Amino acid sequence: MIIHLPETKRLYFRQHQPEDLDAYCAMEADEDFRRYVGGRPRPRDEAEKRFMNGLGPVSDGLHMRAAVYKPEEKYIGRCGIYPHFNREGVPVPGEAALGLYLDKAYWGRGLATEAGLAFVAYGFEQYNLNRIVTAIDTRNEASVTVIEKLGFKLDRKELGDLRSFYHYVLERESYFKEKM
Repeated sequence: MIIHLPETKRLYFRQHQPEDLDAYCAMEADEDFRRYVGGRPRPRDEAEKRFMNGLGPVSDGLHMRAAVYKPEEKYIGRCGIYPHFNREGVPVPGEAALGLYLDKAYWGRGLATEAGLAFVAYGFEQYNLNRIVTAIDTRNEASVTVIEKLGFKLDRKELGDLRSFYHYVLERESYFKEKM
């Protein structure tokens, strides 16, 4: 299968490259960036290991991709759809999870919504997914706003001792109904 990654007016997406490492690690070390994603800054050695694990060959399009801001030709984060796993760690057929992680210097510009629209279309139109899911820390109001703009509906709330999450779902039928 030939993979045609989505592209938007201001962003394109590609596989991560070694030259993305420093920007990736800087984001992972940033307290504001990590506040709702993992809850704590990630030390450089942990971030490097995680980054290097993602550099291998990619056989399909269900992976997080490097997000590049076209006006600056600069790596600004990672976005994509990736397999959605059930509680036993098995991929759920016909489903994917959406992730949108952008450097805080690019927050508030509509880029997460732009990327989200592109990857939702990619998942339903190119991969014929039945549904796309995402989980968001309940304190992350900005991400909740983005996901709801994309048409996701709240499925459930997961309460935790340290962090709680909203679980959102976008069904294929709803996506195509909205497009009409």
